[in-house]
Amino acid sequence: MTEQTVDIIVEGGKATANAALAQPLAPLKVNIQGIIEKINEKTSSFKGMKVPVKIKVETKDKSFEVEVGSPPISELIKKEINVDKASGEPNKNKIANLGIEQVIKLAKMKQDSMLVNNLKSAVKSVVGSCNSAGVLVESKEAIEINKDIDSGVYDSEIKEEKTTVSPEKASRLKKQLKEIQTEIQKELEKEKAEQEAEEAEKKKIEEATAAEEAEQEAEEKGEDKGEAKESSEEAPKKEE
Repeated sequence: MTEQTVDIIVEGGKATANAALAQPLAPLKVNIQGIIEKINEKTSSFKGMKVPVKIKVETKDKSFEVEVGSPPISELIKKEINVDKASGEPNKNKIANLGIEQVIKLAKMKQDSMLVNNLKSAVKSVVGSCNSAGVLVESKEAIEINKDIDSGVYDSEIKEEKTTVSPEKASRLKKQLKEIQTEIQKELEKEKAEQEAEEAEKKKIEEATAAEEAEQEAEEKGEDKGEAKESSEEAPKKEE
């Protein structure tokens, strides 16, 4: 039997007979609607996320098999913090603050598809992805939290594979995020004020320099006129 494979990305539970799906499948003359139903059935738990799907079709008997991959880590992070898109400016705009337990949960979901040797390495990889999305972990950026992970601060949580944050901790993380966001905003406003002051000073210097040059030019023109007048007065009259 001859098998052909079609790889697509769909939104969990919402696959439709769009061009991305219909174009590669139509020439194979398979039951496209049946495939769509199977995809939506298998991806229903990933609603709101983009999921990779592999469709294997036996071209002779038209039978098919649907395999659902794990959503990209970026999609899992957005789902975990309940947002539609990541931060466009991760260094300036922090949109969430995860507990290490949540990161462990995401790492366990993606570990099989990662090039890592253990769960700790997978956790560090997820931390890096969180950083790129503007998401803090334990109120810290990637470089800081990964140092803690390397030094064994979270060995207990990782070893026990803890994946749930207590309500008290969740509340604390949320409060810390607001404090950090406020601090960042103050720093940005300070930088903006300093930049505006610097630009104003630069403009002031440029205007003063322009005025000085204009004054010097005017003086030079005045001296030139005076010299021309003296030269005219000193010139000898023609004899009659």
